[in-house]
Amino acid sequence: MNGSAGRILGRGALRELCARWRAQGETVVFTNGCFDILHVGHARYLEQARALGDHLVVGVNSDRSTRALKGPERPIVPESERAEMVASLRAVDAVSIFDEELPDEVIRAVRPNIHTKGGDYREEDLPEAEAVRECGGEVRVLALVPDHSTTRLVEMMRRK
Repeated sequence: MNGSAGRILGRGALRELCARWRAQGETVVFTNGCFDILHVGHARYLEQARALGDHLVVGVNSDRSTRALKGPERPIVPESERAEMVASLRAVDAVSIFDEELPDEVIRAVRPNIHTKGGDYREEDLPEAEAVRECGGEVRVLALVPDHSTTRLVEMMRRK
């Protein structure tokens, strides 16, 4: 794939790519999020996730689903730019924008061996954990990168 834009895939292309990787015996790791105002916490988290397997696939919430999750003032950065920024990171092999509030359908397309979330989550609180297990995968909660969040950055900017 050439450049970061070539790593942003629709659901069908993503399904085919991940199926090919799995058929080759490679481990597919998946994570998802809004990734609004990409920061070092995101980069470190994605590096941790990538270290768990051969390929890292990232689901990026659409503008609509980000608003539903984060409120009417978010996202700050449009979905196409958030996806491109995530896809530009060395740790990331593929990105797909999803419009649903929960990532269950993109998880079913990816069928990851491992689904990761940051340390601000607990496995028992993840509604998508059932979809991951349904696909034969496991959920892993990774270490939180302290003091790095988009919400914190937005609050700091508002104060200034």
